[in-house]
Amino acid sequence: MPILAILKSLFDRPHLHRAVFFCLATGLSAGPALAKACEDMSRDGKHYTVCKFDPRRDDIRTFWRGDNGAPLGSFSGVAASLKSGEKLVFAMNAGMYDRDNAPVGLYIERGEELRRANTRAGAGNFHLKPNGVFFVGHGRAGVVETSTFLKEHPAADYATQSGPMLVVSGKIHPKIQADGVSEKSRNGVGVDHEGLAVFAISNEPVTFHAFADLFRETLRCDNALFLDGSVSALYAPELGRDDFTLPLGPMIGVVVKGK
Repeated sequence: MPILAILKSLFDRPHLHRAVFFCLATGLSAGPALAKACEDMSRDGKHYTVCKFDPRRDDIRTFWRGDNGAPLGSFSGVAASLKSGEKLVFAMNAGMYDRDNAPVGLYIERGEELRRANTRAGAGNFHLKPNGVFFVGHGRAGVVETSTFLKEHPAADYATQSGPMLVVSGKIHPKIQADGVSEKSRNGVGVDHEGLAVFAISNEPVTFHAFADLFRETLRCDNALFLDGSVSALYAPELGRDDFTLPLGPMIGVVVKGK
């Protein structure tokens, strides 16, 4: 079969896209082995942007403060904080923060716990138990309930706590109701059946249930975590996205090395 026909047959099967891109990137160039990570999609009349990364090879990090100790506050601040030869290719706000732009829950960066886990009761989405933790470590990404994270202590080079959980062990959070009517822009993260970190942001206001169901049914994430709403923002240069919002607290980014 001619090579173009072979490639076409592979690209007609979506679950092989990333593998094909990986082979092309590693075999034909010295550049980073990143597939086209982000795409726009629609579900039940609502529009979203979804970005997927493989923790086994993609450099997924959390960001909060710069070398001067001040919060970076923006995607441009994250990009400027990188070392020479590093490039930011994706970023998203990564959990709730206080008036000083400090994380309100657990925060780990480069293996150092900069904020302890928050298990207190309270008002607001963060305290809508169970809440959870997104973490990356030793080539693995995970989303787990906060209590599970504290009990099992999985390897975590980077982590951020937020809430509520959207999906817990394949089921939508028990307090997220299907008949809820409150609609806001929202962003979150899950881990799918292939072990990919899956980030999603709604491009228009949606209900909590619609957003949770996106992760469970469409993105095939058995566990997913709400990161924030209203201030939700995305940096995805391949899609021309560099959302402007109020100064941010913790952020998640993906970094590649190159010119």
